[in-house]
Amino acid sequence: MKQPPPIDPRAYWHSLRGILEREFYRFLQQRSRFLSALVRPLLWLVVFAAGFRAALGVAIIPPYQTYITYETYIAPGLCCMILLFNGMQSSLSMVYDREMGSMRVLLMSPLPRTWLLICKLLAIALISLIQVYGFLALAWLLVGFEPPLAGLLTVLPALLLTALMLGAIGLLLSSRIRQLENFAGVMNFVIFPMFFISSALYPLWKMREASEWLYWACLLNPFSHAVELVRHALYLELNLQALAITAGTTAVFTMLAVMGFSPERTARRKT
Repeated sequence: MKQPPPIDPRAYWHSLRGILEREFYRFLQQRSRFLSALVRPLLWLVVFAAGFRAALGVAIIPPYQTYITYETYIAPGLCCMILLFNGMQSSLSMVYDREMGSMRVLLMSPLPRTWLLICKLLAIALISLIQVYGFLALAWLLVGFEPPLAGLLTVLPALLLTALMLGAIGLLLSSRIRQLENFAGVMNFVIFPMFFISSALYPLWKMREASEWLYWACLLNPFSHAVELVRHALYLELNLQALAITAGTTAVFTMLAVMGFSPERTARRKT
């Protein structure tokens, strides 16, 4: 059998640029998507936090050096909330693209599917970062949330890794779900437990005071460790345990998602 010609290395760059441009064009055309991504966490920050400010003042816990307001505590968790919802919504678009045929055209490329899916994940993550920094700007204007300026740079790798992890989870879901109608229910089944059973809204020590099993459920939730990674990075600290768990979870779910889009699995599914 004749071997296929080698792929030009420039093709990898062109594919990455093409996928990034397509996702950014789609993002610019869907302005309501950007607004909804900001309105949801802002409601939590302005309305929910105001109601719980007196009851849930947060004591001195790492990485904070003094007592903090509840708004200050939940702001990193709301940043991860944006990444979570955007990762799931992007996976919903993957199901739609697969039904409409554009995803099939992409996967028919001679480039490795692993590379194409990683490019897709990277595009989703970069769009999510735009939304997160937009939220941080509004949080500064509305409630005076002021992390260290250097923290806005040190948190960037943590946000990117978290966005890749959540995008990989969404990509895995889109590889398993064939019909668009079924995806919304599954997406809610993943989003809300992942967000509420975490340290995004309450410190883990408060969870432990309320329920021991709920505390351990939060510890087993990779989203909790992603939130703590972002929280510490925003205040110029590195949480090595959170970094290891988030990176390991990202690698595992990315591998499973790539396996879900393998040609052999696609053929078996059609059969």
